[in-house]
Amino acid sequence: MAAGDGMNRYARQIRLPEVGIAGQARLAAAQVLVVGAGGLGVPVVQYLVGAGLGRITLIDPDRVEETNLHRQPIYGPFLGTPKAEAAAAVARALNPATEVVPLCGWLDPATAPGLVGAADLVLDCADSFAASYTLSDCCLAAGRPLISASALGLAGYVGGFCGGAPSLRALFPDLPETLATCASAGVLGPVVGMLGALQAQMALAVLLRLSPSPLGLFLRHDLHRFHSTAFRFDAASEPDSPPHRFIAPQQLRESDFLIELRDPDEAPRPVAAFARRRRVEDFGPDGPRPAPGQRAVFACRTGLRAWRAADRLRPHWPGEIALLADPSPQGDR
Repeated sequence: MAAGDGMNRYARQIRLPEVGIAGQARLAAAQVLVVGAGGLGVPVVQYLVGAGLGRITLIDPDRVEETNLHRQPIYGPFLGTPKAEAAAAVARALNPATEVVPLCGWLDPATAPGLVGAADLVLDCADSFAASYTLSDCCLAAGRPLISASALGLAGYVGGFCGGAPSLRALFPDLPETLATCASAGVLGPVVGMLGALQAQMALAVLLRLSPSPLGLFLRHDLHRFHSTAFRFDAASEPDSPPHRFIAPQQLRESDFLIELRDPDEAPRPVAAFARRRRVEDFGPDGPRPAPGQRAVFACRTGLRAWRAADRLRPHWPGEIALLADPSPQGDR
């Protein structure tokens, strides 16, 4: 059982038959990984810390900006502070019994398997195309539950993946048409707040072993029309063909057929010195090909163009293809 001010702090949730003393002990022993300390991560951290989880590892690369505050209201006193550290400070004040470990940086496909393997459950609050697929691949391999959400404008979704349920790739095998962001398309604060709260509720349900499980459940909310839909995808099949997987810059090899898809205006320095600059459209039937046995790697900022280029190459070349999402400042972030 967590320490701090003891049973009084959790009395109202322990009273629930779905929780009780045994359930509270499970929460106190739980370790979760939260990726993203923004609009989704803020309510996730608050509610999980309030519920008395044992340990939360929180990773986020950004600092608090004034434009964040309408949807991340806990950060008012922390302008300019790394979000992971600010969230950890708020969490410590809320409940000192929960250990919150801040990691200030990007989710790295090279280190993600270790972070996922050390957690009982993973929450994808990054609202990033590359992060979501990286976490899904790691969670599927490690057998860890993944609660993933995305918000944009006045709508968004929450889903429970892996951990015995199908992965994100099983439900979304194809890439989206566009990758608008909160910065480019806008978002209302309560939209991400509600979705983050749902993520926290689904995480607690998994950790408490409630039935029916939220793993294999997908919920979409349209807060413009105040309309919600939900369906189960327990029978969804994993993709037959090898998926395009994300790698980290340190996993590049000089022998790779490395393609930088950003032009010099976007990325004055390519992701590596041996990269060749090309466009997505170059990789049609008559486009360039890797040498036999060579790995093809496509790099861009978010991974979207890289995925499209990989899709164009795949019908004409059967070898290994990897994607690299490079949001670093010297790129096209």
